[in-house]
Amino acid sequence: MLYSEKKERQRHFKLALRAILPILVLLFLVIYHMFLKGKITDLNLENNLMIVALIFVSVYFIFFFIARSAKESLIDQVTQIFTEKAFVEQLEEYKPQSLSLLIIQNLSSINENYSTFEIDAMLYRFVNRLNHSFERAKIKNPLMGRRYGAEFLIALQTNGEQVEQILSHFIATYPTINNIELDYRYSIITNTDIDFCNSLEQLRSLIDMEDREKNEGTKRDDSFVQDAKELSRIEHQVIEAIEKKALILSFRPLLHVRTQKTDIYEVAVRLKISQKESVLPRVFLPIVNRLGLGRKYDIVLMEHLTSLLPLIDEDISFTFNISPFSLRDVEFRSYFFELLKNAHINPSRLIIQLYEKKAHHNLEGYLKILREIRTQGVRVCIDNFGASNASMEYMKHFTFDMIQFDRDFVNNLEEKSTHAMLASMVKMSKDLEIITVAKWVDQESQKQILKTIGIDYIQGFGVAKPLNKTAIIKQYNQG
Repeated sequence: MLYSEKKERQRHFKLALRAILPILVLLFLVIYHMFLKGKITDLNLENNLMIVALIFVSVYFIFFFIARSAKESLIDQVTQIFTEKAFVEQLEEYKPQSLSLLIIQNLSSINENYSTFEIDAMLYRFVNRLNHSFERAKIKNPLMGRRYGAEFLIALQTNGEQVEQILSHFIATYPTINNIELDYRYSIITNTDIDFCNSLEQLRSLIDMEDREKNEGTKRDDSFVQDAKELSRIEHQVIEAIEKKALILSFRPLLHVRTQKTDIYEVAVRLKISQKESVLPRVFLPIVNRLGLGRKYDIVLMEHLTSLLPLIDEDISFTFNISPFSLRDVEFRSYFFELLKNAHINPSRLIIQLYEKKAHHNLEGYLKILREIRTQGVRVCIDNFGASNASMEYMKHFTFDMIQFDRDFVNNLEEKSTHAMLASMVKMSKDLEIITVAKWVDQESQKQILKTIGIDYIQGFGVAKPLNKTAIIKQYNQG
């Protein structure tokens, strides 16, 4: 039996006692008054009505508590594990050594292709097999809760390394449940703070961090297990760094393949969180987004760039990432345009990179915003082109100034299909007069193939090393 089911039964039992004890006391008083006080009370009409009324009140009272019990259930009705609210309430008493978040990544796709009955049966079996995996590892009473449908919270009184072993084995053992293929993701934290709600958000941030690592082609050297208090420390330092506008910029050269000159630099950002320590976007951006600091961070970045551009040659441009959520914010755009006006720079020297996994629900409204930005003279680039359906959807309705192809195209250039796809997209871009960029170019063979295909710009360690702020000012200073 699941730990949550045991807790729910205990709650029902306590609720039943609360419902029946007052009634038993009341019945005792009535019986004592009518039969045990020394004389037997006549069962006349008045007394009969009182007995009927007492029975009615008792039955109503019991059904009231039953209905209330069902309404205030601690458990998710499909999986029989705790709801998120109940899970958080249980944590203080449970005192876990580790917290985990296990996600069924493809649940939304499953919902589109299977019946509700099949999905509910799969989820119930999934939870029970997960519970058995913990029990086989001799972990008693694992605390589990369901969050946001596809997200499952796990609290255990064991160390994070053992949890990682169990979850890895579970994922390898059960790639399908009830003949439904499942795509899992998970994160683990230990040394949790008393603010459990913050700890749960940290778990989500770790998943987002892993997504960024995948997009950037980097892998963490350490375990999936992270220290919650260390994450909290970094969070506070990230907030402070943004308040102090402590950005460290580096500039990755984009080499023009035909002219062999560099006139565009991609801006990479780190946050300076102490005198000797800085953090990469894969670490700080999930924190920034979760805490609602995305617009503030983007404003700080824009302030840095608009103050830097007047110091370097006019033929040098910067391309950089801005959150689509910031661009869709009216106040952000207003401040951005005011910065451009006051900086007295050619707006076309700024190239905004955009990337989204899914097309925005109000596509026409978003495209209107992009046209407004273009009207100001700012160029717009679509990043990681080919990595999602959204990029192609936007291309159908908006002519971008530049596209940067997803790194998989560069990494797999030797494959016939990849080569053919990239060549066709480069041709399409040339027909639309769009600048093309291939990043992560590390080998001479890649450079030659990309040149043959007709790529306009290439970037990577095989092309040139990044410059810091001091170096780029020294190299391109007008004075």
